[in-house]
Formats: sequence, C-alpha cells, structure tokens
Amino acid sequence: QVQLVESGGGLVQAGGSLRLSCAASTRAFNTYVMAWFRRAPGKEREFVSAISRGGGNKYYADSVKGRFIISRDNAENTVYLQMNSLKPEDTADYYCAADEDRYGIITSLTKYNYWGQGTQVTVSS
Repeated sequence: QVQLVESGGGLVQAGGSLRLSCAASTRAFNTYVMAWFRRAPGKEREFVSAISRGGGNKYYADSVKGRFIISRDNAENTVYLQMNSLKPEDTADYYCAADEDRYGIITSLTKYNYWGQGTQVTVSS
C-alpha cells in the first residue's frame, strides 16, 4: 500500500508559476510509474503528465506541453510538477497517482492503483 500526499497548490495570477510536490510513503518508490491528473470544475479527471520509474521518459498532455515539467527524486520519494505560464484554464484539483506496472496506457486513469487526495490550483485572470 502506498500513500501519496500532494502539496504546493494555491492561488496564482495568469502567467505565474507553481510547483506541486507529491510525497510517497514507500521505500520502493523507484518501482512506481508516477503521474499527475487534474479535475477542473464540472469536468472529468484528465491526464496531465507522467514519468517513468527512472525518470528517463516523460509524457505530457498537449494542453500543458512546453509549460509544465515533471520530475522525480527517487532518493526523496517525491515527484514534482513545475507549472509555468499558468492559464485560468489550468484551474483544477491536481492529483498524484502511482502504479507499479511499467506497462499499460500511461494516460489512462484506470492504470493507476494509488491516488493522493489532491491539491487545489486556482489561476486568476
């Protein structure tokens, strides 16, 4: 069982930046694929970004490509999401997710077995 705890959300003006963190309660952190999803008000939860176990492969939704950067520190059991050039449409609850299976559809909600409680990001115009 893995517990995930997100932090770093908040209120920011459009064009600003935030860095989200997700701390995992496992000593085997480097065996998990990690991802970020988000759910905007009135919308379904959607894929944002993912990173492979070693950090060598990174994946992004088209809507955040070039603005968001995912990274991980396996020594600290933490995954990060650096969000730059934020837009009002980035307003959402952001969730960290983890999965032990290196295969599967990286963008699919159903791939991930472990989820955090979420952190709220609000971007004002």
